[in-house]
Amino acid sequence: MEAFLDRLHARAREQFALQRLAILSRLLLALAFVPTALVKVQGLPFSAMSTETPIGHFFDAMYRTGGYWRFLGLSQLVAGALLLIPSTATLGAVLFFPIILNIFVITVALHFTGTPLITGGMLLAALFLLCWDYHRLKSVLFWPAEPRPLPAVVPVSRLELAGYLLGTAAGLAVLGAIRGLVPSGLVVPALGAGAVAGVVVLAAWVRTHRRRVSVGRVAG
Repeated sequence: MEAFLDRLHARAREQFALQRLAILSRLLLALAFVPTALVKVQGLPFSAMSTETPIGHFFDAMYRTGGYWRFLGLSQLVAGALLLIPSTATLGAVLFFPIILNIFVITVALHFTGTPLITGGMLLAALFLLCWDYHRLKSVLFWPAEPRPLPAVVPVSRLELAGYLLGTAAGLAVLGAIRGLVPSGLVVPALGAGAVAGVVVLAAWVRTHRRRVSVGRVAG
């Protein structure tokens, strides 16, 4: 079983699309957590729903705990921040998974309208990241775990990195405005910056693909 999973994992790690999906998943999950976490860390309410509803009552009860509310926010903030740092991304995914699993179960149990689709997608993304870093976590399943060589990951170019940084900043600005953390006037410029970031990242991917094709032809 270990050898089979190692081969499957190695094949997945070879795929450029999956390599970039891992990066995007980390960025998007961090964006989903950080602004919300900052609201909780400051001790502010997360929802304006009426306490007469089950959902509003649930959020109000957690908010009124005070310390626990801030603890939830701090946990989300740490998980999101760890995902943004390449050297700690695995730890971030490990911390993120139980948090988003708990949130997903809550949204299903309280019959949120549409929200389980979002939290379910985030849960799948977190599970994907755990599978992506299987080589670092497989000792949980197999002991002693046999080390295996991994295919090289296509490095991120400076252009691609610039797109990621710009897109992350834009996303934080938009979501921060929604949460009341930054002025709402930043939303439109941030959306424009996000669109530019998307174009930059796509251009970088195309350039990387062409370069790989050229190298493959020369090697052939």
